[in-house]
Amino acid sequence: MKTISKISLQITILAGLYLLITGNLLSINLFLVIQVLAIAIMPWARRSFQPGQFNIHAEPKEGRIISSGPYRFIRHPMYASALVIIWSGVLGHFSYLNFVIGVIVAVVISIRIMIEEQYLCAHYPEYLDFARKTKMIIPFIF
Repeated sequence: MKTISKISLQITILAGLYLLITGNLLSINLFLVIQVLAIAIMPWARRSFQPGQFNIHAEPKEGRIISSGPYRFIRHPMYASALVIIWSGVLGHFSYLNFVIGVIVAVVISIRIMIEEQYLCAHYPEYLDFARKTKMIIPFIF
């Protein structure tokens, strides 16, 4: 699972870089506004971690469950932001290749979320209660 988690992160970063380099990520329109908002959520989410607790891998480090910042509304704000950024780029510069890239990113992030949820449930006994109260990626919906 650790290898899958690492590979999915690399695929997401590479997809974002590909769309950026080819000029298919950022749009000068509503999609750009949405992307800027999604980008702003990432440091907000990152600042919610205690010093030394942040980990780019799916495995949690020692500490408590984070329930402040954007984590009050959704359990995976960084993944949600990545999906919004990628799909805004895909929809703003639609092509079949960009669509396939968006689907691949959605799949690998979904896999990574499932892996992370397993780790969090195993690491934090109270995580199931937190998960019942907090949506996964879309506030108030999913």
